[in-house]
Amino acid sequence: MYNNKPIVVLENKFHRNAEQILIKFAYNESIKAIVKSIPGALWSTQLKSWYIPLSTKNLNNLKTALQPVALVKDCVVFTQLNSSRHQKRKRVLNAASRKILLGYRQYLKGKRYSDSTVKTYLTLTADLIEFYNEVDIKDINNRSVEVFIEQVMVPKQYAISTHRQFISSLRHFKAFYPECQIDELKLELPKKDKLLPTVLSKEEVIDLIRTTANLKHRCIIALLYACGLRIGELINLELNHIDIDRKQLFIKKAKGRKDRYVILADSFLPLLSNYLNTYAPSFYLFEGQGKNKYSAESIRSFLKRSCKVARIKKRVTPHTLRHSYATHLLENGIDIRYIQVLLGHSRPETTMVYTHVTKKDLLDIKSPLDIAVKSLKLSNNSSPLLKSRNL
Repeated sequence: MYNNKPIVVLENKFHRNAEQILIKFAYNESIKAIVKSIPGALWSTQLKSWYIPLSTKNLNNLKTALQPVALVKDCVVFTQLNSSRHQKRKRVLNAASRKILLGYRQYLKGKRYSDSTVKTYLTLTADLIEFYNEVDIKDINNRSVEVFIEQVMVPKQYAISTHRQFISSLRHFKAFYPECQIDELKLELPKKDKLLPTVLSKEEVIDLIRTTANLKHRCIIALLYACGLRIGELINLELNHIDIDRKQLFIKKAKGRKDRYVILADSFLPLLSNYLNTYAPSFYLFEGQGKNKYSAESIRSFLKRSCKVARIKKRVTPHTLRHSYATHLLENGIDIRYIQVLLGHSRPETTMVYTHVTKKDLLDIKSPLDIAVKSLKLSNNSSPLLKSRNL
């Protein structure tokens, strides 16, 4: 499958205030000698890799020198000086691979998966196939998957959740294209991260809303928190989803293709009225250019700016406001079963994570230090922590 050639991955890296070509490979004396002989190639102890300044000439020299002895994966992106370093790279796929991936896309759509799921599965599978573009897809096996994870996903620090989606996408791909050598039963799912969600205090939420000067931005932040919405749910809201009289918001076809109602806060209604009168949206509640949906990227961008103005040091995303909504409901004594319904969770276990971040019961627990200090203070009429004792 690999013609017994080791794999070398070439990709961009901003290092020493300049764009570099990172040369990544498993330890191999022959490849090391070739790379070392190329003019301009340097070893970085920090990156634990060889690198060379980004240029077409250097890239061609590398490929010319390495291709006779290695399978070279060119992941280098060239951008204009005035463009983003994160510009999307055009995929390199042969005609046969494109045809199979188009069929896989139709297969996923036939399974009635959401557009988001189809896009995620297709993108992750295409990443693997592009990595082995010179290899027949029929020859891709479990070791191929392991090498891709080792040389692409781990170095680029893909999230565990993305890794799990990647494995799920390959299991579906195997069902669609059984000719490949992947054994879906032997694909290992990494364990889920058990990280607690970031939660803002009630004071931080109010500061965040009050320091957001733009009316539309302020309304979006307030609604994300007031109703515990996902960002996709918010940008899909239509004007006819608002029921002012009943103080309800209709969430249509949310995650898992489920509809639900959430409560509109009384304190939010004046802000909403002001926004509607000022911006007069025509179809979507929040519209961007050309009366289209407001973009999720724009929301993340202005939320970051608002946090800076409000001097909030925590890493805040739109989903942080949803976490804060659920946690504060729990701290206010709302039954977790009701919170599950309001959040649109299918399983109570998903909602139970908020029991680990709520302060309601933890605040009632006294530290043993406080208890010890209190008992000594009663006998001495002063705090023992204010005095030092020489032994």
